[in-house]
Amino acid sequence: MTPIRWLLSLIFIIQMYLAMAVIAVVFAPWALFSRQGARAACKTFCRWVIFSLRLLCGLKSEVRGTPPTGECIIAAKHQSFLDIIMIFNAVPAAKFIMKRELMYAPFLGQYALRIGCVPVDRGKRGAAIARMRADVAAGSAEPGQLIIYPQGTRVAPGATLPYKVGTGLLYEQLAQPCVPVAANVGLFWPKRGILRKPGRAVVEFLAPIPPGLKVQEFMARLETEVETNSNRLMAEAGFHAP
Repeated sequence: MTPIRWLLSLIFIIQMYLAMAVIAVVFAPWALFSRQGARAACKTFCRWVIFSLRLLCGLKSEVRGTPPTGECIIAAKHQSFLDIIMIFNAVPAAKFIMKRELMYAPFLGQYALRIGCVPVDRGKRGAAIARMRADVAAGSAEPGQLIIYPQGTRVAPGATLPYKVGTGLLYEQLAQPCVPVAANVGLFWPKRGILRKPGRAVVEFLAPIPPGLKVQEFMARLETEVETNSNRLMAEAGFHAP
């Protein structure tokens, strides 16, 4: 790690959060009265991060596969904040299952709620599933792509963490296709630390899993597809999981 690369990474992080604040304030009047305005603010922030990340850190972003445009579940590998940004930017109407404590994060929490994200207490994911099921039954759920991270948290490259059955229950109850997403972004934007490494960060939308599978069968297929393809993407970048 050269000092200049570390310094540029620090500058990137500082300006990223400054940009979040500026964009949030500028878009606030529109976002207050329109979910479209809130979503436009989030898209603007994502695009700025992708641009400035390449400019300052030499890290390019690539989206592979076909991002879904209709209602579906997106079950993604989660390695860092960057996969959130890239996936959200790639689909038209994303909303996340998110940790409840993020509701209280300045700007981020307020905008997340405004675009329809569902806050979940740790260890109480079933409550979020019940809420989503009730919303769909009542016809009040905002159409879009519901993004969930099946492992429940960021997982560093090479680390293992079980897939939680909540994703399978959500898949069963909503009866929507599920689009798995693989990623290698943790190689360049780590779970912790300041350094952002140059290279090509990739998220890949895989073939949808149609509705109707048994939960156990779905979970096994989802884990195999996401992990196998994430390992392939990381191997392309020179990393081989133990």
